[in-house]
Amino acid sequence: MLQGEHGFYEAIFRDLNIPYQPMRLEQDRRVSLGSPMRENQTLERAARVMQWIRAYRVRGYLLANLDPLVYEPKTFPELEMDQYGLTIFDLDRKFYTGGTHTKERATLREIRDVLRKTYTRRVGVEYMHMVDTEQKEWLRVRMEGNFNEEELSKDVQLRVLDRLVEAEAFEKFLHTRFVGHKRFSLEGGETLVPVLDALLDHGGENGVEQCVIGMAHRGRLNVLAHTLGKPLTKIFGEFEGHIDPNSTQGSGDVKYHLGEEDVFETSSGKEIRVQLASNPSHLEAVNPVVEGTVRAIQNRIGGGQDARHKVLPVLVHGDAAFAGQGVVAETLQMSQLRGYKTGGSIHIIVNNQIGYTTNPEDSRSTQFCTDVAKAIQAPIFHVNGDDPLAAVRMIRLALEYRQEFERDVVLDIVCYRRHGHNEGDEPSFTQPLLYKKIEAHPSVRAIYQDWLLRAGVIEREDAEKFNEELHARYRASLDEVRQSEAPTEDHAQVAAHKSEREWSTQVPSAGRADEIRDLLQTLTELPGDFVPHPKIEKLLQRQRGMGDGDQPFDFATAEALAFASILVDGQSIRLAGQDSGRGTFSQRHSVLVDAETGEKHVPLNDLRDGQAPYEVIDSLLSEEAALGFEYGYSIEDPAALTLWEAQFGDFCNGAQIQIDQFLAAGEAKWEERSGLVLLLPHGYDGQGPEHSSARLERFLQLYAEGNLRVANASTAGQYHHLLRLQALDEDKKPLIVMTPKSLLRMRVAGSSLDDLADGKFEPVLVDTACEDADVERVVLCSGKVFYDLAERREKEGLEKVALVRLELLAPCPTGVVEKALARVPNAATRVWCQEEPQNMGAYTFLRDRITFDGYAGRTAAASPATGVGLVHKREQQALVERALGL
Repeated sequence: MLQGEHGFYEAIFRDLNIPYQPMRLEQDRRVSLGSPMRENQTLERAARVMQWIRAYRVRGYLLANLDPLVYEPKTFPELEMDQYGLTIFDLDRKFYTGGTHTKERATLREIRDVLRKTYTRRVGVEYMHMVDTEQKEWLRVRMEGNFNEEELSKDVQLRVLDRLVEAEAFEKFLHTRFVGHKRFSLEGGETLVPVLDALLDHGGENGVEQCVIGMAHRGRLNVLAHTLGKPLTKIFGEFEGHIDPNSTQGSGDVKYHLGEEDVFETSSGKEIRVQLASNPSHLEAVNPVVEGTVRAIQNRIGGGQDARHKVLPVLVHGDAAFAGQGVVAETLQMSQLRGYKTGGSIHIIVNNQIGYTTNPEDSRSTQFCTDVAKAIQAPIFHVNGDDPLAAVRMIRLALEYRQEFERDVVLDIVCYRRHGHNEGDEPSFTQPLLYKKIEAHPSVRAIYQDWLLRAGVIEREDAEKFNEELHARYRASLDEVRQSEAPTEDHAQVAAHKSEREWSTQVPSAGRADEIRDLLQTLTELPGDFVPHPKIEKLLQRQRGMGDGDQPFDFATAEALAFASILVDGQSIRLAGQDSGRGTFSQRHSVLVDAETGEKHVPLNDLRDGQAPYEVIDSLLSEEAALGFEYGYSIEDPAALTLWEAQFGDFCNGAQIQIDQFLAAGEAKWEERSGLVLLLPHGYDGQGPEHSSARLERFLQLYAEGNLRVANASTAGQYHHLLRLQALDEDKKPLIVMTPKSLLRMRVAGSSLDDLADGKFEPVLVDTACEDADVERVVLCSGKVFYDLAERREKEGLEKVALVRLELLAPCPTGVVEKALARVPNAATRVWCQEEPQNMGAYTFLRDRITFDGYAGRTAAASPATGVGLVHKREQQALVERALGL
């Protein structure tokens, strides 16, 4: 027995009223000090201590008190000392700390206290899944160094109280004054408001100058009022049904979808421009839009690390949506990609612990809703929503981590939802026990205010006075709204805005032959030491021949020349999509790769001094997030030509939420103007149902009030002018282009130098047969099918059949079509011909705008196309013959 142990054991047994008689050995059997065996035992025990310490860092969050509604002392076997051969008799032994304490060596008791205080109180941290040792060590030092309890000044503590009082009073005021109105109350999660306040305030001290926020419904009105500073009269006016006259040129939107922009002043007097993005009820769909908006801002102020530190994306999520919505994972995967990185995003989850009426065990297979973020090795801070100071401390740490490492970080505020999904919902139908607890539970503000009172930080009279002043301010704002008259709409102005207008196609294009030759020469020159792939060398030779008139310009070259002319005029271009650098069909080759060194060369960035930048991105295999990112980029930088390209046109199916909610309706709902171009390969080439149709009919169905432009350019020259027109037009609208596949290299679809130099985009192309008064039949069509019709017409010698191509489908160029048809007054038959089934394509859209006598195309079908090559050819032949009257 070691010296001194006798008294220790005797005291224990005396306290337990158990007779104690120590056994006295005649021989000391202990391993002698300094012996190899004694050293091995010491090393082994030290190793077990380090294992135990690591276990706390990895699993300590499992013991944390995170749920405001339930407190249960927890145990987890892996965190018990005895699992590592350590006992209470080791508590006062000193061990190497492994960084858990300021001292290099500390007693096991001291180490245990540090671990418990850091990882098992009201903060639970997951960070040991991260691979980067530097990042883990950075976090460990800051967390264990102060037990995750950074000292906050009295001013900060009082500021947190002010924000909580404002948040709670605002919700209660709305609840009593606007009974039954949907507002998606923040009650139960009010900690979000001081967290956002602390994030922006600390951001100002860490170089943040701009912040873009995307968030769900819950708490949105509160954030608008207290983070964005939206006037209370405006918010209350929306509840009263008042509409801002400035927003009447569209449909508008419900108040919990609207965005806002304001300047946030930090406690030190610095200003941060804060923008809350508008978004629909597809809540997580706004995530990539915010990221694209931030990237555009960062590029505009110079790009690079400095810009990334200055502009901060913040995404506020619900727990069920963060776990369940695929666009969350898609957006997370963008975070470190060259073409999409924004320097890391701050993710804040208002964790209601319920999704609408669904319990967590039915809404996810993971332990936490945040587990999806582990895929990108983001650190995750779980905090008890009833401890606003803990949440403030962790959001400050999260911001510092983001600024240091430019990576995403997650703050999970575990709270509850005092009301149902909305205020008209009765949650106790499905969660009666949960809502009994919630009904009896005091508010965050009450809990925190009582703590401040006990700590002597405030006096009760001061808190009550502040609350009364707030309610007086709310009442005054509401009285002001109710005493004022609702703004009136200018109905004539609204009607003019909503009318369908033809797209002006006049852009400066004439006399550009010399410019085109010069640009083509530059595009086909390579750096002296660059070794191209042999096939690329042949491609460049062929392109040089186009400039000499040896062969027509193909689509890819016409596109490159359109881009080049836009860039040298000072307008930047961003093109992103799956394999867009090379092109899905090996047609573009925007990025050339040295065959020996692998070095990349982008000819469009090497045109002239002072040109605008060209950015081409091979995107991640995503449609919804990728398209949402480009939409966000386009609304923030309308001067740039922004394009998203699908690998095949049908891939836009995966982005339909972005198309429906943002692209088609964004201007009407939120006055967000976008000039985004969608390049969607479209055309029936016998490749089956998945790679034939870009779902043209969906875009035409979405078209109304001049919200979109939908085109199907059938020649290289038309495509060239279409891109230039979109770039130069100040009236920004999204442009949907049905781009070709087989036409990319079809000689008859090529264009001459004169077509590119002196032409312009023609919404309708009319062949020369329309000059013939003897024409008896007119076939109207769009896209690739024209060439099938023209070939068969020539073969059959059908001189009394004229072909009219619609290159622009929406806005429908009805006037131009009617003028063309007027030139053949004796044509008794007008037939619409298309490759798509009758219930798809442009037919159902055009028949309401143009008079047809017949339809020639595939019959209505559930699937866009057959997957059998022989059937495809038979169908194609039949529709051509039917169109031509054979």
